[in-house]
Amino acid sequence: MISCCSRLFYNLIYNSRGDSSQHLWRALYLAQPFDDPNRCVSHHGRPRVGEFNWKSELQAIIRARTVLKDVSICKPYERIQVLKTLLNMVSWVPPLRSYGDILENLSQNLLWVAAVTRGGVFLDSGKIGLPSDDSEPAEEEAHLRARLHTIIGLTPADYKPASRLAARAYVYNMRHYNWANEFGPFLPTSTEGSGIGRVNWVHMRHIHHSITMHMLELADDAAFEVVIYPLSFPYTQIIIPEGIDLDQEEDWAGVNGVWTVSFCFVDHSLLLQTGGFRESLLTGPAFQEMFRSMKLTLQVASVKEDPNHPGRPRIYFLGAIAEPSNGSSTVNGYVCMTDDNQIRWHFVSGEQGQAIWSSEGVQVGGIRSSYGVLGSWTTIFHDEDDPVGPFWLRKPPTDQTPALGSAASLHSS
Repeated sequence: MISCCSRLFYNLIYNSRGDSSQHLWRALYLAQPFDDPNRCVSHHGRPRVGEFNWKSELQAIIRARTVLKDVSICKPYERIQVLKTLLNMVSWVPPLRSYGDILENLSQNLLWVAAVTRGGVFLDSGKIGLPSDDSEPAEEEAHLRARLHTIIGLTPADYKPASRLAARAYVYNMRHYNWANEFGPFLPTSTEGSGIGRVNWVHMRHIHHSITMHMLELADDAAFEVVIYPLSFPYTQIIIPEGIDLDQEEDWAGVNGVWTVSFCFVDHSLLLQTGGFRESLLTGPAFQEMFRSMKLTLQVASVKEDPNHPGRPRIYFLGAIAEPSNGSSTVNGYVCMTDDNQIRWHFVSGEQGQAIWSSEGVQVGGIRSSYGVLGSWTTIFHDEDDPVGPFWLRKPPTDQTPALGSAASLHSS
């Protein structure tokens, strides 16, 4: 390396300040297979504020790449920083103009992170550099990893029976739903917050897993490193149509239009017949998990400014079940920003204006992303023996999206 040739070069590269140093590091950064930061926006559509530190950002990414090539060298205190670096990359990407642009203008950041984590590296429990199989990561680390896992999509370990059982055991256990988390995939509401809870990404990952198992048909011994399907990384890229300023748009979340909602459900009387939830009931011969889809037509009814999130007002919407329907099934709810700057969806539905079902979800990826919303449904009564399950809400795919379950092998540089 040039920096090792002399103290002059070392100081020029690592210790110099001002434009000359940034020019060098900017050139080095842009020579990598990453998105140009000047073209990127956050997942909630905000441009970057302040100067981009080319040197520190590139050094963090290179360290993350080094760790993911050999997780055994990762120091315990580094794991959280590596995850934050990877999440920062997938959260700041160039906006697409339409759903049809997903393949033609896919973010280089998303591609790179998917490549270095292919095969479940730093995502699956056996590939995260813990000192022993019995070790448990800290809560912050677990949530960061679960969020990245939800964005990237299915890993080989996810397809194992034990992983499927763990996901079902989480999403169908009513003990994971209460007033503190508003019966959705949220952490207990902070008394200092606005009452819009932070996302529980561990819960979100289990929801993602449960829905995914009904979308993909892979052999139990299938060998793959990355699977491209609508609940994977390409579909998380933010979409901002040409000519739209989200800060001036009442329907910034893209609520208006036709949506498809898919949901899983089981016979809860079976799960509760012994007086309490037991995982063994999820594997018996009597257990059956159903998967259904229906179309919704949603329309913005009104908006209310959110002082904590200027330019992202709370959106109230009305809708109806369009297919299949007897014409009397209605939906109403709202979309808003959470305390941790995620996009929350809440809605209730029922027959003839009588709400019965309540749903809480979170948009995964950027605003209007094709990935859509993952969440949990239950009843509005919130009784201890209520049914509960996962759902997925998204706008129907276009003809230009890849087929479900197409496998891919990615290579990082």
